[in-house]
Amino acid sequence: MQNVLVLGAGLVARPLVRYLLDQPDFHVKVASRTVSKADALIDGHERGESQALLISDADALKKLISEADLAISLVPYAHHVTIARLCIELGKPMITTSYVSQEMKALDREAKDAGVLLLNEIGLDPGIDHMSAMEIIHGVEEKGGRVVSFSSYCGGLPAPEAADNPFGYKMSWSPRGVVLAGRNSARYLKDGREVVIPGEELFAHYTLVTIDDLGKFEGYPNRDSLPYIQTYGISTTETMFRGTLRNIGWCETWEKMGKLGLTDDTVREDLDGLTFADYIAGLIKSSPGNGLREDLATHLGLDPGSEIIRRMEWLGLLSNEPLPLAKGSAVDIMAALLAKRLRYEEGERDMIILHHEFVAEYQEPKKHREKIVSTLVDYGIPGGDSSMSRTVSLPAAIAAKMILHGEITATGVRIPVSSGIYEPVMRELCNQGISFSETCQAM
Repeated sequence: MQNVLVLGAGLVARPLVRYLLDQPDFHVKVASRTVSKADALIDGHERGESQALLISDADALKKLISEADLAISLVPYAHHVTIARLCIELGKPMITTSYVSQEMKALDREAKDAGVLLLNEIGLDPGIDHMSAMEIIHGVEEKGGRVVSFSSYCGGLPAPEAADNPFGYKMSWSPRGVVLAGRNSARYLKDGREVVIPGEELFAHYTLVTIDDLGKFEGYPNRDSLPYIQTYGISTTETMFRGTLRNIGWCETWEKMGKLGLTDDTVREDLDGLTFADYIAGLIKSSPGNGLREDLATHLGLDPGSEIIRRMEWLGLLSNEPLPLAKGSAVDIMAALLAKRLRYEEGERDMIILHHEFVAEYQEPKKHREKIVSTLVDYGIPGGDSSMSRTVSLPAAIAAKMILHGEITATGVRIPVSSGIYEPVMRELCNQGISFSETCQAM
């Protein structure tokens, strides 16, 4: 019996824990600061165990890792390096679904010397995006071609029947993360030219992306795409773009809300007793009376009847409801409001879209190009696991099984871009009903 330690019992943990418990040779221990959440995940399974843990308790954390054959960290990314150092010291492999930080990357040599694998970025985005991209890139190269353009988009959205609010969006991950994502600068390569987008202009730079059977979506740049040219080994590509998908209207609305200051994280201590209308009036130096809607529209250069103003009004920004906190930032206020207004109702499905567009160039039998489109559309299970939780956590669970079974033998700080990792994981994801459709046509 091999022991798997799962650190964290948050929104995405359940499919991972249940998958691991389904393996007859694993004992799974879930450690969480909220032990009731861990209890719910284990649900009385004979090979499961829950335990209370504060990550800041170094001695308790070290003891748990020492008793495990592998650790999976689903706690906030700020704790990953601390856990990784303990895993190196104790000779235990570790898995996260988070991006590799500079601090994590710096552990590569130490991990290799210890013969320890620290596998990161094995969730959805990052994770399935890497693995599905590398399958196609390596396939092109095996046929003697090269990738000259790669654009990739990912979005976690309500299923079409649940996209019933003016934003076309509901919360399947951190509301605070959604707000903060609107402040990120971006960089990508377009037709050989580097494009840099300041954070305040992010939502002005979206394109329309068509997904078969689902229609058009907005795709806006997702942080810095340029490092992936090296990560994916496509040094001759002329375009490298990674983007986020949202329903129509999202970008223009968030561009204006950003200009209002609603993505600012400066803490204010004078919020006690204010309503949302008071707060917005203060931002635009108006008054919270009947003319606030018109004043807001004028401030933003919009018609009072515009869809953007209507979305803000529907969200509650012009209401006389009290603010949810007496002290905090605009980010805090918006996160609380989004969590309340953009929530899934019981039985509603979410939807994950991951969409790749490649252009491949071949020299034989004569010079020609092909367009390859690969798309994953996955839906949540009504009353069961969300698609977000399945697509984020199952890759990590599958990788854990393969590491413990000796099918993945790499060491050091790794992400899943080598065939020895992505091929078996993608095969098992397909067995779990998570698969891509692919088309290829001559250009």
